[in-house]
Amino acid sequence: MEMDEFLNKPEEIEAEETEEVGESVELDVQKAVVESLAADKAIQDEQIASLRKENASLAEEKQALSAKIEDLEKKVGALEAEIGKMGETLALNSDTQRSNKVSLLDRETELPDRFESETYDQVLEVIREARDKSEAEGRERRAQILESVLVANEPSGKLAERRAFVEKLFADNNNILSGPVINELDKLGISYKEGENYLLATEIIKKTF
Repeated sequence: MEMDEFLNKPEEIEAEETEEVGESVELDVQKAVVESLAADKAIQDEQIASLRKENASLAEEKQALSAKIEDLEKKVGALEAEIGKMGETLALNSDTQRSNKVSLLDRETELPDRFESETYDQVLEVIREARDKSEAEGRERRAQILESVLVANEPSGKLAERRAFVEKLFADNNNILSGPVINELDKLGISYKEGENYLLATEIIKKTF
């Protein structure tokens, strides 16, 4: 282009320069946007990596918990089986004990027990006293037989509990046959009179137990 032509086209040159500046600014904006997107992507990549790591950790914990649950279920199953066996053993022992009671107390009577196992425990106490007496008198064979009966027949303990309760009842009330004491004796079905006369505490215990 000749100088004269250049000088004669100032507007075209200015337009071209403005266009170049505009393109440069647009490129800068696009570059900034790309860099921002890249930064966002980097952050998201870090978050994804962190979540994947956390998920893997949770998966391991879940697997460990599953193993523990399985182990506990096996232990529970073993305990249930053991409890079942113990229940069967207890039932067998109970049946054996009832059988022993029947054989020991095979009798007909119109004298009912005032509480469960009263007669059973009374008979065992008599046998125990007889064993002690036989040992003291040197009757070894009799003592051994009576001892074998005691070993095979454990007392229920209800007789001893009832006796201890009545003894404490009198002791707490100075061995006086007061109203509260009479009420308790009535509940237990224990007699405290002989005819029209009231019995002493020692007499009541002796006659009852």
